[in-house]
Amino acid sequence: MAESTRAVERALDILSCFSRDEPHLTLTQIAEHVELHKSTVHRLLATLESKRFVQRDEGNGSYRLGIRMIELGFSALKTTNISEQATPYMHRLSAEHRETVDLAILEAPDVVYLQVIESPQRVKIAAAPGEHLPAFCTATGKAFLAFLPDEEVKRIFKQGVHKYTEHTKLALSALYEDLRATRKRGFAISEQEYEDGINAVAAPILDTNQRPLAVIAMVGPAFRLSSERMTELGESVKTTADAIAQEIGLGMQFSAEK
Repeated sequence: MAESTRAVERALDILSCFSRDEPHLTLTQIAEHVELHKSTVHRLLATLESKRFVQRDEGNGSYRLGIRMIELGFSALKTTNISEQATPYMHRLSAEHRETVDLAILEAPDVVYLQVIESPQRVKIAAAPGEHLPAFCTATGKAFLAFLPDEEVKRIFKQGVHKYTEHTKLALSALYEDLRATRKRGFAISEQEYEDGINAVAAPILDTNQRPLAVIAMVGPAFRLSSERMTELGESVKTTADAIAQEIGLGMQFSAEK
């Protein structure tokens, strides 16, 4: 076997060590899992870390999967049938509330829309499939960020936050407080933060590890989607997101922060 092929196999073996039960591993533990000398594992980990496939905790020296693995996971969703399975639920949600409903994934620092069910009303708002919007100030984006580890959120914020309207939150304290509120209630709200006159509410489709795979959102003109109505709609959007998670076999059970 060529040395380059052997190195690839060993790197993949290292990535496969991490699991739900063992999300953090030390160098010694990884070496034991893959049955390789620690110097070899250390060299491979250094390469994986440089490419963001793993991340080292400077405090205790342990390793965990990095943000690049998350990004690849989100990209892989494009080739799955999540959009197909979500569509009937999205149609029902749109028909019930007569507003636009969309499905998106995260491609940091943006969200990308996969599916859009337009409102039957004359005045309506709708993103186009394939359209990119910033994650930090959209309901869809905040529904993702609220359920990601702090390190990943910080990395996304460092890529830049920009003022789009007078309602756009730029202070990190305000952004993090918004994400905490989103996680507690299970859905995100954006009130004219990206574009004047447009409000939205969104909830994540979570896997069994409480990580967001995709997000369902409802969007409309601010004069129809008041703060009070969005609070009501948020529960419906969250229920729909949970139902989609069950449909695709995730068996998700949401547990809000106390």
